[in-house]
Amino acid sequence: MREVLEGSQAVARTVARCRPGVVCAYPISPQTHIVEALSVMARTGELADCEYVNVESEFSAMSVSIGASAGGSRAYTATASQGLLYMAEAVYNAAGMGLPIVMTVANRAVGAPINIWNDHSDAMAMRDSGWLQLFAADNQEAADLHVIAFAVAEELGIPAMVCMDGFVLTHASDVVELPTAAQVDAFLPPYRPTQVLDIRHPTTIGTMAGPESFTETKYLQHLRFLDATGVIESWSERFREAFGREAGGLVARYDPDTLDRDRLAPPASSDDLVVVAMGSVIGTLQAALAPMRAAGIPVRLVGVSSFRPFPGDALREAVGASRHVMVIDRALELGSGGVLTGCVGRALAGTRSRLHSVVAGLGGRPILEASLQEAVRMALDGELGRLEFLDLREGGVPTPTAGATEVAR
Repeated sequence: MREVLEGSQAVARTVARCRPGVVCAYPISPQTHIVEALSVMARTGELADCEYVNVESEFSAMSVSIGASAGGSRAYTATASQGLLYMAEAVYNAAGMGLPIVMTVANRAVGAPINIWNDHSDAMAMRDSGWLQLFAADNQEAADLHVIAFAVAEELGIPAMVCMDGFVLTHASDVVELPTAAQVDAFLPPYRPTQVLDIRHPTTIGTMAGPESFTETKYLQHLRFLDATGVIESWSERFREAFGREAGGLVARYDPDTLDRDRLAPPASSDDLVVVAMGSVIGTLQAALAPMRAAGIPVRLVGVSSFRPFPGDALREAVGASRHVMVIDRALELGSGGVLTGCVGRALAGTRSRLHSVVAGLGGRPILEASLQEAVRMALDGELGRLEFLDLREGGVPTPTAGATEVAR
């Protein structure tokens, strides 16, 4: 049944229907509404057979999640921003131990200066932690991705982050269709842990590894991540068949005429400009690019759904022979450029595509349709540099940055 729900409520209700055995909670904006809703469901019995654990910090939230998962329970938690960084040591440990924890990251800027609004700095800081990272374009996908995340994580033995833009999605109400408990039960296999701590059969998880074995351990993690691309595609396809709608996958291709999500690759042309983006800015881009397409401007849209593992082959296929690729980046690699752009650049190495990195929306600054349209026009006219800062305020910095230009209006 379709209903109007706040994004956080949609996620909480979907997570509950995935039947976690342990939920660890510590509040930090903008994810707090998720764990608050789960606490109510745990108290009322709607979330049954679940231990809801209030902890004193984000580090404890991940530590308890590790213990719960290692003890044989399906484990879930949520965090954002400084909270994700505070639990960084435990985040890496969870991946190294091969524990299939699922965590919602309500993406938020990282201080200082303190900023509670949305960009992707927090998830990008953990991009090499060994977790899967799936990004939602809207609230429907944010809810659906949690079902897929549990399935993929538990098949592979890799923890998964579902990333949804803070406030833009978590606190926005939209029409969503939640899977019923019966549908989730039919889709998501019962949790059968591959490793369990048992006092009757003592063992150790996450032991010391010296120079003689550490490289091999990381190599095995690398191979498992290579396997993950096929597993994500498989579960996303199964989800489409079971629920009748698209969610997840590696990249989201958008029909060049309607700009609706399309399972088929749009036709490639060397005259096209492809915009690559991730997260809720996809919706803004759909609105901005539709009139440009209608006016005959050759621009296409590709969304990155799986940031980790990064879908290099799928992205290269979606971009095709396009002459220009403009990446909308919500996180900045200081002294270099956009974080997503770096990954796109490696995927397109050896092609003839000219890559433009457009850093936009840092710290929650609005990303305006008119600004995106102007950036597209500049790229097609050969006026857009390799690194641009969208809507950088004139006079907002004391001196120009060497080697960088800006789209300033």
